[in-house]
Amino acid sequence: MSFFCNCSNLSTSFFLLILPIFFTFIHATIFEIRNSCPYTVWAAAVPGGGRQLDQDQTWNLSVISNTNQVRIWGRTKCSFDKAGKGNCESGGCGGLLDCQDYGSPPNTMAEYSLNQFNKADFFDISVVHGFNIPMEFSPTSDGCRRGANCTGDINGSCPNELRDPGGCNNPCTVFNNTQYCCYSGSCGPTTYSKFFKDRCPDAYSYPLDDSAVSFTCPAGTNYRVVFCP
Repeated sequence: MSFFCNCSNLSTSFFLLILPIFFTFIHATIFEIRNSCPYTVWAAAVPGGGRQLDQDQTWNLSVISNTNQVRIWGRTKCSFDKAGKGNCESGGCGGLLDCQDYGSPPNTMAEYSLNQFNKADFFDISVVHGFNIPMEFSPTSDGCRRGANCTGDINGSCPNELRDPGGCNNPCTVFNNTQYCCYSGSCGPTTYSKFFKDRCPDAYSYPLDDSAVSFTCPAGTNYRVVFCP
């Protein structure tokens, strides 16, 4: 039996083993998700899962660079058992605490894609799926300052036909036609989208809203999402 150690090969193998972990760490974007509401919010993210946030609690979510078409949102009046199964009044994701799918409307959404064209991040707030919680979505790294917020009184002034126990629905959910859902790939602003736009000018108000409500920062920027800023 030989006790000879080929330490060179061992060191190389160890380096190759930890390299993906190290690479992942240095190329992750941090999202500070904070609940400033006077009530509990069950934060949700795909990818990321979910977390109960009482008032002033924070969830630091790490997301790998090059991630595309991601959402963060808040759920209200949830109840989950020890297995993480239950339901929410708004924003629920298939009855799970740890979300694997996008939330059901109405829900205010933070959307982003990391390290895309020209090594830039793209992010926005969307009320295309309705509104449930006021939100701010902003960069926290030096060199990028412009963010978005949606804090208007949408729930309080929501048109009767869009009202929902958890917030204010989008017209596509209520009427399910191409005028509001853009099934044909072509649609314009409506009375309902203007209602949302007047109260949240920084947010996408219908599927083909103007790109001026999409913001960019250099890849590697960190961000903050605040409920009830």
